[in-house]
Amino acid sequence: MILNIVSIVLISAGLFFFIVGTLGILRFPDFYTRVQAAGKCDSLAAVLVLVGIAVYNLGDLSLATVLVSIKILFIAAFVFISSPTATHAITDAALLIGVKPWTKEKNTP
Repeated sequence: MILNIVSIVLISAGLFFFIVGTLGILRFPDFYTRVQAAGKCDSLAAVLVLVGIAVYNLGDLSLATVLVSIKILFIAAFVFISSPTATHAITDAALLIGVKPWTKEKNTP
């Protein structure tokens, strides 16, 4: 019962961060801020959802479920490491090809 509640909270928090990241992609003005919103929120959301699935899987405690949960946690660790690295590589490539960051225009009367 407690594991179900913990997994529901983790998966719901992951869903919240997915939604926040999607709103950031839609609302931010330029490429760099959109990638930042997607990279940070989606990394955290994916890790929370995967940890929630691993916790839920431990409800029926056996060797097989423990091994599956460990594999899911390895996937979460890989996502946690590779997603920021990929985001950095994408933004670095955009900077190299000349994508300009957004700047607020000054109102001149």
